[in-house]
Amino acid sequence: MNLRFVEAFYWVASLKSMSRAAEKLFITQSAMSSRIAALEGELGTLLLDRRDKQIRLTIAGSRFLDYAERMLALQREIKTEMGSPAARALSLRMGAIESVLHSWLIDWLRHMRETEPGFELELTVETTPLLIEQLRRGTLDLALAALPADGEGLRSRALPPMEMAFVGKRTLHRKRSYTLAELAQFDLLTFQRGSQPHLALLDLFRRTGLAPPRVHAISSISAIMQLVEGGFGIATLPLAAVRRLTDRLPLKPLRCDTPLPPLPVYLSYRHDPGSRGASGVVDAVLAYADAVAKSSKKAIKT
Repeated sequence: MNLRFVEAFYWVASLKSMSRAAEKLFITQSAMSSRIAALEGELGTLLLDRRDKQIRLTIAGSRFLDYAERMLALQREIKTEMGSPAARALSLRMGAIESVLHSWLIDWLRHMRETEPGFELELTVETTPLLIEQLRRGTLDLALAALPADGEGLRSRALPPMEMAFVGKRTLHRKRSYTLAELAQFDLLTFQRGSQPHLALLDLFRRTGLAPPRVHAISSISAIMQLVEGGFGIATLPLAAVRRLTDRLPLKPLRCDTPLPPLPVYLSYRHDPGSRGASGVVDAVLAYADAVAKSSKKAIKT
């Protein structure tokens, strides 16, 4: 039995789409249809119900899906055990929100390159809703976002939340600490409208009965930092990202009597029984993110 045909069936069944499965495997849709037809011919039964332009598994297809996953997992184990160069290669289509990118992701990628010589990356930096949609469509293997992704074949793990801080220009904001009422006198910059930091900031002021003059929604951390540097206002940013840049930018975290809520981060990925892919680096991401969080807490105490 040709395992390429089994793999084709697995991804059509998982993604519920012939075109998305073809995109996942980098083949044409006609080639995908041919592989499914050949597999059905070999098994002597229909695996997919294609009526109404929707992909549904037949009874035989539902039964064969479990076999397909086990066959692909066994293939991966054999390649790993026998030392195949293909098994050592690790190709990953990863998506991340900017907060993670500017905080610890670059250091983790450097670590992966050192520990996995065959590591190859395709990185997408986007907002949480777009990353989750791309993961559901199968165009990403793994996403680091502010919300968990749900859906068939998707798994999510919570990472340590990221500490958020008010950030100002060093030469403009010289006080050792501020009250929230004092910060409310400035223009405030945060992430795009509807994002977790944007909603958390509005809720913080609503709960304390304060009303900031203006809250600007900016989609880029780089743009936010440049605006703060230009004296445009005070921003809410991940503390880890600010610490990475304070040596070369005139920015500083501002102590406040009312802290910002932390930014939740979730690692979501699509299970792939035939590849080390996303599932093979989940533990590495979890361990690294946890180490970063512990190091950050130690730095705060000292």
